[in-house]
Amino acid sequence: MRTQVRVLAGALLAASLALAGCSESGGDSKSSYADAPRAASGAGGGAAEDGRSARRAPRLAPSVIRTASLEVEVRDVPGALAKARQVTEDAGGYVGEESTDRDDDGGERTRVVLRVPSERYEEVLGSLQGTGKLLRRTARAQDVTDQVVDVDSRVKSQRASVARVRELMDRAEKLTDVVALEGELSSREADLEALLAQQASLKDRTGLATITLSLAGKGAQPGAGDDTPGFLDALSGGWHAFLTMLRWIALVVGAVLPFAALVALLVFLWRRVVRPRLPRRPAPAPVSGSLPQARPVSEGGAPVSGEHK
Repeated sequence: MRTQVRVLAGALLAASLALAGCSESGGDSKSSYADAPRAASGAGGGAAEDGRSARRAPRLAPSVIRTASLEVEVRDVPGALAKARQVTEDAGGYVGEESTDRDDDGGERTRVVLRVPSERYEEVLGSLQGTGKLLRRTARAQDVTDQVVDVDSRVKSQRASVARVRELMDRAEKLTDVVALEGELSSREADLEALLAQQASLKDRTGLATITLSLAGKGAQPGAGDDTPGFLDALSGGWHAFLTMLRWIALVVGAVLPFAALVALLVFLWRRVVRPRLPRRPAPAPVSGSLPQARPVSEGGAPVSGEHK
């Protein structure tokens, strides 16, 4: 009987413990389910804020350096050049450099560098191509947006740095501090000037495109013609080689002439000044007496000792 009561009490205790554990786990699960929507809403709110901040971030305009080169054959080089000038000025640009020459056949060639606003670059390029027969065209675009942003940021930081040093100079009381701050200010101002020059260069190259236009008259086509040398070409080449040889000979003579003059001066001094003062050697004495005569030899080869009797 007592054993049954003990078994029943143990079973009731185990059941009560099991029910308590289930109730706690259920509460935890309910709380976790309740917290899940809050976390999801928080994550969604963060993503929405990131999206809005991304939309609010300004989009930088690309900074591109544009260059082009054109070779055009025209009937009237001065007229085509005047038209190119007019097109450039109408677009708000200017002529940077110009050179004109003539070849041996009388053909005229003109090379001009034009600077035009980047937004009118394509328009001006098309107008220049229409002045005559296009022989060659090259174009290049270089994106320097990152470089422009970096230089602008460094300029702002350097200006703030210079302003801080100036504030410290205004507050400095000791002479040593003032001298040290002046040296630091000079160094930072020099760095700022270099950055400003770099910034101005980038602004000029990105704001204005560069177009190099070469105009050639009829019969003076750049890069065209027969490259096979003829008799006159050979004669001209030989004459040029002969003149080159004469120039080299003149250069060699000019280089050796100072040394030759020095040697001649030394020889002159030796003969006129040094040599006369040297002691003269005595002349050799003449040989006295007659030289011994050779003894006669007979036909047989024996010397003759006396007269033949």
